[in-house]
Amino acid sequence: MSRILKYGEKAAVTKEERALPYFKYFERDMAPVPAEKLALLDKVQHRVVPFDKKNLFLTGEDEAEGYCQTGYGVSPDGTGFVANRTYMPGVTVDMMDWWFPWHSVGSDLRYKIWDPKDHYFARADRTAYVLDPRVPMKEKTWGVDHYIMEDTGAGPEFLQLCFKRPSDFGYDESLVGKGKCASLVCAIGKSRIAAAMTHKWYPYKEGILFCSRFWIGFGWVDGRIEKTLPEGAEIPAKAARGLYHHSIEEFTNLAAILPDVYRENRDNF
Repeated sequence: MSRILKYGEKAAVTKEERALPYFKYFERDMAPVPAEKLALLDKVQHRVVPFDKKNLFLTGEDEAEGYCQTGYGVSPDGTGFVANRTYMPGVTVDMMDWWFPWHSVGSDLRYKIWDPKDHYFARADRTAYVLDPRVPMKEKTWGVDHYIMEDTGAGPEFLQLCFKRPSDFGYDESLVGKGKCASLVCAIGKSRIAAAMTHKWYPYKEGILFCSRFWIGFGWVDGRIEKTLPEGAEIPAKAARGLYHHSIEEFTNLAAILPDVYRENRDNF
C-alpha cells in the first residue's frame, strides 16, 4: 500500500493540491523533533494517569503526582499509553480550536501538510455541521467522526476517530476553559486496536502548551468508554512506541506551520 500512496518520502499529491496556496507547507522539510523526545523512544515508561482518573490530566495534577508527561509504555492491566506535550510558540488557543475542524473539511492537503510523511486524508462525516457558522469553533468536533488514513509506524492504516463532547468522554466540563485546560478535543479511535485520545492546550510562555494522552485498549461500549482489551492480553510496547514516535513528529511540525497557516487561511473554511 505504501508504494501506491507515497511519492518518495511523502504522501502523494494531486495536480489540484499542488495548486492550492498552502501546498508550500507540504514542500517544506518537517520540523526536527527535539533530541530529548527522540531519546525517550528507547525508554519504556511505567506510570501514566489511569483512564478513570483522567480529570487529573485536565487540571495538571497528574504531573504533580508523578505520572508520565512525555513517553510511552504499557500499564499493569495490559493497556498501552502515550503521553506527549509540545511547546508551540506563536500559537494561540483560538488557532488550535480552528485547526481541528479546518483540517477535516476541504482538500486532503490540509491533513497532509500536518505530517507530509504519514498523513493521507482526514474527512469529517458531518461537513455541513462543521461548516455551519452558528456552531462555535470549540464545538465543531463534537459528535463528528473523522475518517482518516495515516501511518503510525506499521504502514498506512484506516482509522475512524469519533470525537466527543468532553462530558460524553467522561470529563468534568467545569475544568475546561480555565487553568491548565483552556480548550481540548477528545475522541475514541476505531481501528485494529481501539483507543481513547485527548489533546488539551493552554497559554504558556509565548504561545501554548499542547498536551496529549492516548489510552490504548479503550473503546466505546453501550454509551460509555471502557477497557475493551481482553483480560490477559497486553498491548505490544512497540505499538505504543510507534504512536509516540508519530505524535512527537506530527505535533512538532504543526507547531512550526500553524501560525502562518492560520494567518493565511483563517477565513478560508
